[in-house]
Amino acid sequence: MEEFFAQRDEEGILKSRDYFNTLIKEEIDKGIKPSRIVFGGFSQGGAMALVTGFASPVKLGGIFGLSCYLPLSSEQLKKHIPEGWPNQKTPLFMGHGDIDQVVKHQYGEKTASILKDMGVDVDFKTYHGLGHSGDPDEIQDLEKFLDRIIPAEGTAASSEL
Repeated sequence: MEEFFAQRDEEGILKSRDYFNTLIKEEIDKGIKPSRIVFGGFSQGGAMALVTGFASPVKLGGIFGLSCYLPLSSEQLKKHIPEGWPNQKTPLFMGHGDIDQVVKHQYGEKTASILKDMGVDVDFKTYHGLGHSGDPDEIQDLEKFLDRIIPAEGTAASSEL
């Protein structure tokens, strides 16, 4: 696991985070409630979703990462978390195949463990026999996660968001 945090391009990661936060701000400026914004991705996109989401100055509705890892150590991430950490309690869904040879399953597990140790409520699911790709069960679990955290507009729960 020594290679887990080896030689990460922190500067490049932060530039990408800033770009994604600009996109989030643009959506908010268009009238989208931050509580209805879920930021996520697959593989490197999921890695960036974790950094962007947890270092965002805006409280988001949710974060997800599929077959991904945390590209910064917890110490590096903490340096970039805004005061009051608005997204510490933001729901996080992570899915990972147990035979992924591109982003090893243990990296996903380690990421979930690090984030849990930081106080994040992580829903981590393992998909048996899945490599570095999507899976209908994984997508169904992601859909359930999204339905749970972002109720349909017009429902009583969505009016509270």
